[in-house]
Amino acid sequence: MWSQGSLKIVMATSGSERILAPPASTAKHSPNFGSAEGLQGSGCKVLVDRGGTVWAGTSDGVFRFENERFLAFQLPVPVIETPSYKMTPGKVWDLFEDSKGNIWVGRDGYGACKYDPGSSPGAGSKTFTHFTKKDGLYSNNVASITGDPQGNIWFGSITSDFPEYIEEGGVSRFDGQRFTQFPEMKGLVANDIYNLYADRSGNIWIGAVRVGAYRYNGKSFTLFDQTDRPDLTKYFAIQAFVEDRHGTLWFGFSGGLFRFNGSSFVNVMRGGPWTSP
Repeated sequence: MWSQGSLKIVMATSGSERILAPPASTAKHSPNFGSAEGLQGSGCKVLVDRGGTVWAGTSDGVFRFENERFLAFQLPVPVIETPSYKMTPGKVWDLFEDSKGNIWVGRDGYGACKYDPGSSPGAGSKTFTHFTKKDGLYSNNVASITGDPQGNIWFGSITSDFPEYIEEGGVSRFDGQRFTQFPEMKGLVANDIYNLYADRSGNIWIGAVRVGAYRYNGKSFTLFDQTDRPDLTKYFAIQAFVEDRHGTLWFGFSGGLFRFNGSSFVNVMRGGPWTSP
């Protein structure tokens, strides 16, 4: 949970959860992590990797939790011929760990960066690898990253607002060698793709602003754009996806919470409906 420049980290494991608490010396004053604990910047994306290390990405970059504090984790800045960005150059939009243990960072204006914790510069391999629009991304503002069962890495990128508006952004897939784009699919090019999600069945979900939600099953795309509250989903701006233990998919729209019933999206208010289809 991110609130007013501080962070509370809740880690869920085997049906239970535990709160990663701040150091005892500060716990009396604040139950959250903030600048006093080394976490700088606003807006926060959190990743707990397979080794239990906690990573955080903010408008000030990447931080790694070590010895009861967050320490800045410096990423190299790639050379961009014509720089542009959405909000803040270097802002971290997303963090993702792939099946090989690589940590991927989606950044504002700098594209995507892959960090290989198992490599070292002296071993003849690159610790950091950068991917930009020149390599196959639709823009250098990478807002979301996820992976599929085949080991492909998916990128959702967004338009630029500075130094001037650029109608770019879209979905790209990287197989380790080359990028694939999907210009034939409405909304997956020259559009804001803020969120991607891989469900437990291996489907990739894509939130395409002003278009709908695509589901890719490994072979084809299916578009879902119907809701029972079109007044709340005018721009179809999906801000979050999550799948519960029953396999039900929940979507956070700008207009509220919705549950996917298999063919459309049903608005869920405080009184429900909460029951899985």
